[in-house]
Amino acid sequence: MDTTFLNTKFERIGARLKILHRPGRRARTQGVLSLDIGTDRLGEYFEIAPQVDASPSIEVIDLQPANRHLLLLVREDKAKNKYLCGHDERHWFVAGIPEKASVGTVRQAMEALQPKEVQLAVAQNSLSGRVRNRRKNEAFVRQGEWFFLPVQNLVLDEKLILRDEPLRRGNGGKPHWVDYCYRTGGESVYVCSRYPNGATEAQYRQILARNSLAKNWGWRPMRRNPGVYVRGRVRHSDHATVTLHEWHRVLMNTESESVAMRNVAFLD
Repeated sequence: MDTTFLNTKFERIGARLKILHRPGRRARTQGVLSLDIGTDRLGEYFEIAPQVDASPSIEVIDLQPANRHLLLLVREDKAKNKYLCGHDERHWFVAGIPEKASVGTVRQAMEALQPKEVQLAVAQNSLSGRVRNRRKNEAFVRQGEWFFLPVQNLVLDEKLILRDEPLRRGNGGKPHWVDYCYRTGGESVYVCSRYPNGATEAQYRQILARNSLAKNWGWRPMRRNPGVYVRGRVRHSDHATVTLHEWHRVLMNTESESVAMRNVAFLD
């Protein structure tokens, strides 16, 4: 691993890089290294920490200083994992790119993180390459990992509209809060801190049968993968508040589809 070369590349996007020769502070990743965002008295920095006895090959394959983004390639065994590292509004971030996407540039990586519904909306609006990756354009509004697509003539039950509702992904990160939220469909699950992604009814009963203390784990019923629509303000401490005057469909970016995300310790 050429640490001088990597440091130079990260410096060109205005970032600091620390390469540790031990597992990271929050080492809970499954791959050959840990990618994290750390903080010290000088501010945020990227942290790469190979696991013990691991010698992964790491290189920067594209660099966009003006956008403060770079594309990182990590070779481990026969796998090639790619990560978009960059700055979004107020903070640095790391996102694993789905392996099914063939990407070699920062722009391609950003587009690979868009769900297929977002890509279709971009195509329907004939957006140019520069505009299609902005946080707000004619096709969508984006805040962090969440995309909001405008919906015309949405028919809903007013009694089922929720207020001050969180948008969460299943990794325990800080939620985004919305003024008005409407959920439809999805799968009924039971959720607690030990099962943040939820357990189905059958799984829930098996857990209770195996462990008599499990009933005290603070379970709550939720719906997994529902259709979610929001309106009003969308708030998060790491992002500027966006205001959606009409109903928008909510979609999360595709980083959860990436095997590469097993190396990412950073949670927003």
